Amino acid sequence: MNNKIIIPKQIICVDADERILRNHYIEIIDGVISAIEPRGKNNFEMFNGEIIYLNNLTVIPGFVQTHIHLCQTLFRGAADDLQLLDWLGKRIFPLEHAHNKNSLKVSAQIGLNELQRGGTTTLLDMGSLRFEEFIFEELINSKQRAYAGNCLMDVNDIYPQFKSGTSDQLKLTGELAKQFHNYQNGKIKFAFSPRFVLSCSNELLIESKQMMKDYPGSLYHTHSSENKNEIEEVRKRFGAENIIHFSNLDLLDDHTLLAHCVHTNEQEIEKLKKTKTRIAHCPSANLKLASGIANIPKYIKEGISVSLGADGAACNNSLNAFTEMRLASLIQKPIHGADSMSAKTVFKLATIEGAKALHLEKEIGSIEAGKKADLVFLNLESPFHPSTDNDDDLYSSIVYSSGKEDVINVMIEGEWVVKDGTSIHYDEYELYKKGKEEFEELVKRAKL
Repeated sequence: MNNKIIIPKQIICVDADERILRNHYIEIIDGVISAIEPRGKNNFEMFNGEIIYLNNLTVIPGFVQTHIHLCQTLFRGAADDLQLLDWLGKRIFPLEHAHNKNSLKVSAQIGLNELQRGGTTTLLDMGSLRFEEFIFEELINSKQRAYAGNCLMDVNDIYPQFKSGTSDQLKLTGELAKQFHNYQNGKIKFAFSPRFVLSCSNELLIESKQMMKDYPGSLYHTHSSENKNEIEEVRKRFGAENIIHFSNLDLLDDHTLLAHCVHTNEQEIEKLKKTKTRIAHCPSANLKLASGIANIPKYIKEGISVSLGADGAACNNSLNAFTEMRLASLIQKPIHGADSMSAKTVFKLATIEGAKALHLEKEIGSIEAGKKADLVFLNLESPFHPSTDNDDDLYSSIVYSSGKEDVINVMIEGEWVVKDGTSIHYDEYELYKKGKEEFEELVKRAKL
C-alpha cells in the first residue's frame, strides 16, 4: 500500500511562501501528497495506511540534479589532474568506448545508489553511446525519477574510434525515445543528448532537435562553453562562440539545457535569456577540470534558469548534492561578495529551480498538496549542526553543515528507496565487488 501519514519534526516546503512548518503531518495517497495539516488532536484512527512517526527528522523536497553521467561512475579516480580535452581524449573516451552491457549496468547501479543515498530523487543523465537501454533498465528498477537518452557523437577528432554514424544514431534515438519517453506514467522521460559541439555534426545537432517534436515534454541536453581550449576549437571550426553556434542552428529554447556555461560573453548571455535556455551548474567538476567559475549570480540576476548537477564521478569524484550546494555558494563569495549566494538561494537551485529547469515544477521540487511525494528525511539534531531551529539556521545547516550521512530516509512517489540510511534496492558490498571486477576488465579492454 502506498498510503502513508508522515509525522516529522518540521517540513521545509520550498513553496511560494517559503513555509517551514512544525507540528504538521503529511498525508500521502497513491504516491501523491494529498494534504499537509496541523497535527491538532488527529489520531488518524480512520486512515487506511501506514502511520510513520519521525519526530526527530526534518523533511525536505528531494534534490534535483540536472547534469549527471551515470556511465562514468565506474571511472571514479581514473581520470584525475587533467583539463577537459585531455581528460576526454586520454581517459574518458577510451573508457566509455570500452563499456559493455555488464560494466555499464554496474556503473549505473553504483551511481544510482550513491545519488539516492544522498537524497537525489530526480536526475538528468547524459547517457551512453551504446547499450543505453541498460541505463534505462536501472533507472526503472531503482524507482528513480529521471530524464535520460543515448549520448550522440558522430565526430571525434580527440579519440576517433569512439563515435557512430549519423543515421544510425538518429535511428537508435528514435527507437529509445519511442520505448522510454513517459515510461512509468511519466516518471521516466527522454532527453535528446548530443555530447557537445566538437563531437557532433550540424546534421546530428539539428535532426536530434527536430525529433523532439514527436515527443512533447522531452528535453535537449548538451554541454557548452565549459573550457577555454574547447571554446577556442569551436571558434576555429565554426567562426562563432558555442552558444552563438547553437543559436545559428536554432537549437536554443526553453526545452534546451546546457551543462556548464562557464565562459560566456554578453551576446551569449542575451541569447540564453531571450530563448529561456536552461543552465546546469556543476561547480565541483568545473573546479576539478580547471575549467573556471561560472558567473551564476549574473545568470540569476538576468532571469536565466540555473540548477545544479554533480556531473560525473570521473570529474568530481562524488555525486553528492550537498557538496554541489556548498561549493555553488562558497566559490562566488570572494568574487561577488559574501551575500551573493545565500544558503536559501542555493537550496532552491537544488530543489524547486531544478524542477523548473526540467518543466516538472507542477509535480516536484517543493512539498505541497497535489505534488508527488519525492521526499528526503534529514537528521539535523547533532553537534555538527546549528544549535537552534530558527528558519534561517535550517537553510544554513543543510547547505553548509550537512552531508549525505545526514540522509536517513528517501522516498520517490511515496515509495521508500532509502530506509534508515540503507538502500532498498542495492547491496553496497555487492556493488563494490562487482564494480571492482568490471572496472578491471574494462581497463583491459580500453588498453590503458
